[in-house]
Amino acid sequence: QVQLVESGGGLVQAGGSLRLSCARSKIMFSINAMGWYRQAPGKQRELVAHITSDGTTNYADSVKGRFTISKDNSKITMYLQMNSLKPEDTAVYYCNVQGRSTGWDLTRDYWGQGTQVTVSS
Repeated sequence: QVQLVESGGGLVQAGGSLRLSCARSKIMFSINAMGWYRQAPGKQRELVAHITSDGTTNYADSVKGRFTISKDNSKITMYLQMNSLKPEDTAVYYCNVQGRSTGWDLTRDYWGQGTQVTVSS
């Protein structure tokens, strides 16, 4: 079973930066895509940034130019660099991996437990 562990969240002032990390517990048989999602209180979970297996990235309009998603294949870790943070970025951030754990498994989504990001004004 694949486990994802996020880290790097915390409290930061508006205009500051944070770097989130998502570490996988094992090398997977295959990965279609990975992404960062967030959920603010009373709101639905939304996609923040997405990266495919070939490195193609996609960002929510609200974070374009401020956030950068990347992956380190050798360390099976994914990152989200967040700059120029705004109070509206406050949310629980979740990492997601879509893929197959082993050759016997079907493609499915794996989720981390989430890390809180709070941006004060």
